[in-house]
Amino acid sequence: MNRFVTAERALRTAAPHALLDAVRRVLIEQYAAESVELFMADYGLTVLQPVSVLPHTMEPVSLHNSPVGRAFGAQEPFVEALPGGRARAHLPVSVRGDRLGVLSVTLADAEEAHKHRDELAEVAEVLGHEVVVAERDTDIYLQARRKDRLTLAAEMQWQLLPGRSCTRPEYELGAQLEPAYAIFGDNFDWCATADHLMLYVTNGMGEGIEASLLTNLAINALRNARRAGIPIADQAALADQAVYAHYQGRSYLSVLMFDFDLATGRAWVVDAGSPQMLRLRGGTVERITFDAQLPLGMFEETDYVAQEFRAEPGDRLVFVSDGVYGVASPRGEAYGDEALARAIQATRLLPAAEVPRAILRELTGHRGRPVPDDDALVVCLDWHGRDGR
Repeated sequence: MNRFVTAERALRTAAPHALLDAVRRVLIEQYAAESVELFMADYGLTVLQPVSVLPHTMEPVSLHNSPVGRAFGAQEPFVEALPGGRARAHLPVSVRGDRLGVLSVTLADAEEAHKHRDELAEVAEVLGHEVVVAERDTDIYLQARRKDRLTLAAEMQWQLLPGRSCTRPEYELGAQLEPAYAIFGDNFDWCATADHLMLYVTNGMGEGIEASLLTNLAINALRNARRAGIPIADQAALADQAVYAHYQGRSYLSVLMFDFDLATGRAWVVDAGSPQMLRLRGGTVERITFDAQLPLGMFEETDYVAQEFRAEPGDRLVFVSDGVYGVASPRGEAYGDEALARAIQATRLLPAAEVPRAILRELTGHRGRPVPDDDALVVCLDWHGRDGR
């Protein structure tokens, strides 16, 4: 039987908690691997955490200056030369553009590592799909992603997200939240069909568990309306009713909603609050404004109207919450459009999945302290269009 088929079958039949044991066993048997380790990206995208059973753990490795981090950042296999003619293949573990981690396989023969690199990369891809499915039944991989304990509000928010990146021929998406281990109100959501991409960027009011509960209610109300096939303006109206019915106007949620036609780049937009969008087109960054409408849940039975917008192939759209553009420096200067434009220009060569984290690092420098006072959310959408490639 083909070695790859054997590895794939071993992963598909393994118990959810035993995927690493299964892939390790089959790679040792079929590829003569000396060792096999799985690393998962932590919530803050700063380190890659080893997957192992506590308390027996390896040390985490840096996401930014390590061979493992190089494979994660480039999303390409990287073969590291080792003493004695040995080699270690670092293989991205990703699912449809959502970057989960890296599988590292040590082989006694460097030539064999290079020869089988692409085949091993396919094994790592299968592993990624199985990890996503296994997370329904075990906490091992979710535990491995955290280098610190999550607050309860952050636990709720991360479980609500669709992923942190996504890739299709028509677009690439990347997003990141801070403080990663104590986020409470900001959120993002997306959903794609054969012809449409829906993207929501939300900024919930309040702090801690109350902000998280508000966001959970609003996002699930939007999803419920979306899955009923309701147009985007009516989705906003139904979510508005759900939030108002529960909070009676005491709490509300800002949201920027897009429904993109993948064939044309035409989009319908509902701007209900504070999230902002900046566009990089032809080397120029500008903030795109829409007609402001009321946040969800502020008043009873608010009507919403969708506006038209068009994305062109080559556009980069960056969405930010008020925890980004409103952040003040130690001297009281707001981050604002100019600083955001500089950050977007400085990161223009990075893939969409890496842009949010890079902008948030710039924001930390402006803020002058590592821990923010408010949630910060950045979403990056690179628009290729149906024929953009």
